[in-house]
Amino acid sequence: MTDWDQCYREGNTPWNRGLPSPALAEYLARQPLNGRVFVPGCGLGHDVALLAKQGAQPTGFDISPLAHEKARATHPDLPPETFVLGDLYALPEAFLEAFDAMVEHTCLSAMPPEWRPRYRDAVASVLKPGGLIVGVWYINPDLDPGETGPPYPLPLSELDALFADGFEVVEDYVPEVGYEGRVGRERLRVLRKVG
Repeated sequence: MTDWDQCYREGNTPWNRGLPSPALAEYLARQPLNGRVFVPGCGLGHDVALLAKQGAQPTGFDISPLAHEKARATHPDLPPETFVLGDLYALPEAFLEAFDAMVEHTCLSAMPPEWRPRYRDAVASVLKPGGLIVGVWYINPDLDPGETGPPYPLPLSELDALFADGFEVVEDYVPEVGYEGRVGRERLRVLRKVG
């Protein structure tokens, strides 16, 4: 597994563009999220800050102590408890079925493909019945020859299969906006937890 603290110490954080995901921002401008919103792998918290500005009650969650510290410093206007240090695979009991929605952006693509079912189970566990996942899924990252990731490629067929049970697709499209070099390589898919 990647040493995320080392990445932040060295400034090797290509996922941190200093602003929220453009595709997510566009979606939220027309479909704001309300209530409690879980943001796993939040990094420096730019998506979290956007959600808070729009009136949601976000919880940014990250495994890296340095990212946690930097997120709080980057967004001093947000209450410190907005950012929580923790492991997605050892969630606090208070998080279970506690959130109305979850925002996915770069968290899943940072994990080895064999961890994807564990990821799905973890994020499903925090959602209330009927809760939404609003995902900006990195479907087509170009890897250099010999490179294996992260980011790890996520073919659309694997995204389909991963959430085939327990979720229904609410909205699905390729955004026309994105970070430089990402336009056409991401997919915005909104899923609703059923059952």
